[in-house]
Amino acid sequence: MAISLKMAAGDEALSAAVRRSHQLLHRRALAGAVASAVPIPGLDWAVDAALLSRLLPRISAEFGLAPAQLDRLDPDRRAQVQKAVAVVGSVLIGKFITKELVFMAAQKIGMRLTVQQAAKYVPLVGQAVSAAMGYTAIRYLGEQHIQDCLRVVQTAQLALPSPASAAKATALLGRTLKKA
Repeated sequence: MAISLKMAAGDEALSAAVRRSHQLLHRRALAGAVASAVPIPGLDWAVDAALLSRLLPRISAEFGLAPAQLDRLDPDRRAQVQKAVAVVGSVLIGKFITKELVFMAAQKIGMRLTVQQAAKYVPLVGQAVSAAMGYTAIRYLGEQHIQDCLRVVQTAQLALPSPASAAKATALLGRTLKKA
């Protein structure tokens, strides 16, 4: 958390977007931790994928990087943002997040998730370790996404949407995800 706040230092709008994103991330990571503690094979992977496929677009919306927000930019500005996304190397910014994209991002922490799967079958201590690892994995992926969004906004010199506008984009995303 401190890294992304340091990256946003000096810009109150960016700092506020980072704080809102961290609040979202913390709540989702706690839900993922609870699912990780349940000793049902594959449940945590499914829950994590569902959580991240809804969380990452909401974080993107906080920074004005949701697909619908990018579509409203003029073509030159959109090209600047796409170049910034390419420089940052994110495969998650400006796209509709699918479970396949989430699994691709989760490969970065694959070994940790394998240990988590094995640990959950050890009564109590193993489940606590699994829950802690589940929380950490979601926090890590979310923090990386926040940092990527920050880099794109800073590189493209993109103005952030107002919190109300970001909430509106998030609501639109929610309706789009429910239809899918």
